[in-house]
Amino acid sequence: MSTPDKKSPIEVSKASDDSILQVHARLQKQKPEKADGYSATPLVLLGIMCSGIFLGSIYMVHNAIRFDPLVVSEHAKREKPGAAGAVALSRAQLGKKVFTSTCAACHQVNGLGVPGTFPPLAGSEWATGNEERIIRIVLNGLTGPVKVAGHEYNNVMAPLGAVLKDEQIANVLSYVRAEWGNAAPEVQPETVAKVRADTAGRTTAWTAAELEKIGNP
Repeated sequence: MSTPDKKSPIEVSKASDDSILQVHARLQKQKPEKADGYSATPLVLLGIMCSGIFLGSIYMVHNAIRFDPLVVSEHAKREKPGAAGAVALSRAQLGKKVFTSTCAACHQVNGLGVPGTFPPLAGSEWATGNEERIIRIVLNGLTGPVKVAGHEYNNVMAPLGAVLKDEQIANVLSYVRAEWGNAAPEVQPETVAKVRADTAGRTTAWTAAELEKIGNP
């Protein structure tokens, strides 16, 4: 009785060595060839972007509106000496900023005030009348009853002389006297300085009766 042949633990592959090499060669041809070095496309895009930023910067420098601190500073001169095309703001325009930050809370941005509480500045005989009266009000405040545009108010205005400088007071009063249909002359810092010196000993707020003695221009 013959004994059957035992199978080898390792099965012999049916594919020959030549067929394996041929398949491998075909697969290698199907793979995309790796380019030598780096692609030039990112470098070209980077160059275009840098050129755009450089040219844009040059355009902005030559065409953008330049910020000039002398235009917005309330303590600067009206016009920058020797500067061609410098923007000159009027005293009233400079005073608008002071009014918005200091006065608008009570008198409102439209100058109409708050009925029964804070008097209007638009159409006010106090705002457009004798400039020394209104300067005194800003410097030392106002208390007690006062009639404005035909209506009586009885409140207290805080003194601002310790908060605002002479030029700021001149600017804001010039704005008040020229805005909302008002048409009164500008107030000069020299006038504010004079009134401040004349009333240096004043420690209390003014009353309407006291100020009315100064009269109208």
